[in-house]
Amino acid sequence: MKLLILIGLVLLIIAVHQLMRVIELSREFKKTKEWNVTEKDNAFNGKMMLTFMFAFFAFFFWQVNRWNDNSLPGAASEHGLKVDTLWDYNMYIIVFTFLVTNAVLFYFAYKYSGKKDSKATFIAHDNRLEMIWTIVPAVVLAFIIIFGLKYWNEITERSSDPNKVTIELYAKQFDWTARYAGFDKTLGSTDYRQIDGGNIVGLDTLDAACHDDIIVKNEFHIPVNKEIEFKMRSRDVIHSAYMPHFRAQMNCVPGMVTEFKFTPNKTTAEMRKDPYVIQLMAGINEARAKKGEPAVEFDYILLCNKICGTSHYNMQMTIIVESEKDYKDWLLTQPRFKKKIASK
Repeated sequence: MKLLILIGLVLLIIAVHQLMRVIELSREFKKTKEWNVTEKDNAFNGKMMLTFMFAFFAFFFWQVNRWNDNSLPGAASEHGLKVDTLWDYNMYIIVFTFLVTNAVLFYFAYKYSGKKDSKATFIAHDNRLEMIWTIVPAVVLAFIIIFGLKYWNEITERSSDPNKVTIELYAKQFDWTARYAGFDKTLGSTDYRQIDGGNIVGLDTLDAACHDDIIVKNEFHIPVNKEIEFKMRSRDVIHSAYMPHFRAQMNCVPGMVTEFKFTPNKTTAEMRKDPYVIQLMAGINEARAKKGEPAVEFDYILLCNKICGTSHYNMQMTIIVESEKDYKDWLLTQPRFKKKIASK
């Protein structure tokens, strides 16, 4: 099959070459040089430019319609709604600019196609044009920057909620660990020298605040409609804690603690009932069925968004958003750090 494809390509190249030779010979019979462009040629190319413009725009809107169903569902956090709004306005501006500039580009190619005895007007400078293409982009960019900074400051300001839930996300190649503050609502101190098989995040065993901390793997739970404060660390290289459904991302940097907070507004169960998510998961499970793989349910996930090594793609953790009662019930079933150490 590969040989047949290769032979076909060779024959196609030969055919194209012979066709070009025929065109050259036909021009010799017409006693015209191939580099001489006629008004008819220009008019044809101008019309083709218009035709290409409509085909190009049709392809663009087809792509939007084709792939829109594969985008993320609506934001599942309060600040994520603002992020989505800002994203939408940015896309409106970009699409509008794209359509206008390309429409003008292709239309001008048609309208000002070369004609005999036509002469272009030379304009060295135009203050009005300079003002237009300076002020308009400046106003648009100012709008984007001002609202972007406003939302960013709201998202990143230090939490003052006394009822917040504090969780540490500890990253290492290629694994996540979550740590909850215990009854004292304070995360204990850490000491990297104490990292071992029974103390995977390096808690300071001499610090009493560590004794009631909770360490979980594979999945972690958070309550809906309650502020979640994340403190993030890394053991080895720079990782990035990325929770796409909550529109949250923050780098995890060795040697320092970074922070991010958000308030989830949809439980996992509620998101699974969302019509968009149902349609999305149906497509995913259809593809999995063709491969002989079992069906899966929607879950929020924590990913690493920095290429941190060979198994970077597999560095993820499930997030369960649930009612505060279910969250507290789950938390009570998790062993405290002191008990884990005592059982070793």
